[in-house]
Amino acid sequence: MSRTIDFLISSIAVAALAPVFFIIGLMVKLDSRGPVFYRARRVGKDGKLFAVYKFRSMVVDADRSGPGITAAGDTRITAMGRFLRKTKLDELPQLLNVVKGDMSLVGPRPEDPNYVELYSAAQREILAVRPGITSAASLRYRHEEELLAGPDWEQVYRSKVLPEKLAIDLAYEKDRTLLRDLKLVLRTVLSMLDREPATPPEINAADYGTAEYGYETAN
Repeated sequence: MSRTIDFLISSIAVAALAPVFFIIGLMVKLDSRGPVFYRARRVGKDGKLFAVYKFRSMVVDADRSGPGITAAGDTRITAMGRFLRKTKLDELPQLLNVVKGDMSLVGPRPEDPNYVELYSAAQREILAVRPGITSAASLRYRHEEELLAGPDWEQVYRSKVLPEKLAIDLAYEKDRTLLRDLKLVLRTVLSMLDREPATPPEINAADYGTAEYGYETAN
């Protein structure tokens, strides 16, 4: 998806959703102490760091009292935050990142710098792509927090979830078209409405979980 299309769609969406932004912001403020927005430090295109915008869904200073990845049942998540995360509405402010040019509508989800350090040479190819709000991998792992609910959540993320997500996104980039991007955006919206697992068609994680994409190297 071109930068022009990204900018036009995200700008229109921000304007159209302004009342939703206001209502969610008000509910966040009434629910718990702290700012409306949370800025997460992430790695963008070409390895450059930037701030990802989200509606705050956790208590203030949550990143100082626990890991950067959250799992189902994390006590740092606020009451309003549970709703926002379940519906993915906490991600809406990332439309502002798209307007700014930090992100695209479709692209690999921006990762925490601590995990990017673990990438193999093959996996680092994904950094040539502008990160996005949605991707083939993020749809497959829409319910990632539930998968990481066990005591060994970080090992599961590093050895299974992260490499598979990278493999899926790298495979998608090799056969990416505007039509596929638009279909992915539509599937993302539909998955938010019904909250059902959304494994995108034409992408089979097992087909791409190979050493070619570094699947076996992020341990």
